[in-house]
Amino acid sequence: MATARAERRLAAILAADVVGYSRLVEHDEAGTLSALKVLRQEVIDPLLAEHQGRIVKLMGDGALVEFGSVVDAVACAVAIQKGVAENQADIPTERRIIFRIGVNLGDVIHEVDGDLYGDGVNIAARLQTLADPGGICISGTAYDHLQGKLDCDYEYLGERALKNMERPVRLYRPLLEGTTARTASPRPALPDRPSVAVLPFNAMSADPDQDFFSDGLTEDITTALAKLKGFFVIARNTMFTYKGKPVDVRAIGRELGIRYVLDGSVRKSGNRVRVTAQLIDAASEAHLWAERYDGDLGDIFVIQDEITASVVGRIGPELLAAEHARESRKPHHGLDAWECVVRAVFLCSQLSEESSRKMLPLLDRAIGLAP
Repeated sequence: MATARAERRLAAILAADVVGYSRLVEHDEAGTLSALKVLRQEVIDPLLAEHQGRIVKLMGDGALVEFGSVVDAVACAVAIQKGVAENQADIPTERRIIFRIGVNLGDVIHEVDGDLYGDGVNIAARLQTLADPGGICISGTAYDHLQGKLDCDYEYLGERALKNMERPVRLYRPLLEGTTARTASPRPALPDRPSVAVLPFNAMSADPDQDFFSDGLTEDITTALAKLKGFFVIARNTMFTYKGKPVDVRAIGRELGIRYVLDGSVRKSGNRVRVTAQLIDAASEAHLWAERYDGDLGDIFVIQDEITASVVGRIGPELLAAEHARESRKPHHGLDAWECVVRAVFLCSQLSEESSRKMLPLLDRAIGLAP
């Protein structure tokens, strides 16, 4: 007899938690539990139903909710915070129930019992702890799907390393009524290490097989780049929102806070395929590198692997060289650990006694800054 298997899927996750719940319960356990129950019945549950949210689990003072749309998830979060604030307006400040909410869009693992696991859930839970009392914190992947779809302004809060997460996450907060931005500009700042976005490779025909091949190639290259230590790579789900649309490389750089864009196309003729790829500086739109690949389609996965390995093998050095050129204008004493390593790697490639002498102090400084 076959057993049911867990399903992996993309979902918008809302994590909510009551601020100072332990203090409220300690002061008046029965009153707090009763007030929270009424609040859920009269405010929260109707809003979840209205926005097609599925409660995954309730955790006493918090909740985990799944949405099929990130727009619904954020709209529901905004409505909940407004509804709760109105409901609690006449309650003394020290007894008010106030929520923090985090929203993330990411991959989750759906178990047969309805529970959810995975980084998509973990990140939402971490974001909730970073939200202001009565506020919302959303991830960069969620924000990238929201622009223009909700009547709300957002503030960029920078990148943040989250507990047990290998890669930092871009953070934003919706500016609810009565809140003001903490910074002058909501645009992302450039990360302090090489940052790249892989645009969906353009299939040069309407052949569904060719479209499948180009999407798979885009995903493989993105995944391979993301495995390179020290690189910041925009998630594939974010970049697929640009598929089939005219793009402005400079605008992408500004919107996503990245320095480089990888673009490409796929052309198929019979059993032959041609793939082109180019690396572009998002600020200047200068082409840093371009290459063309030709091959047979006897085994589509082998070709994808070969092209991915070739592209990644070239992009790594190209990005390091470009970073070196950019950082070489900085004085030695102003370099951080990553910049010291970039410059040292460049000097190592020169294979000379003089470059070796210059390289060692840079590596010593890098170790001193970040042991």
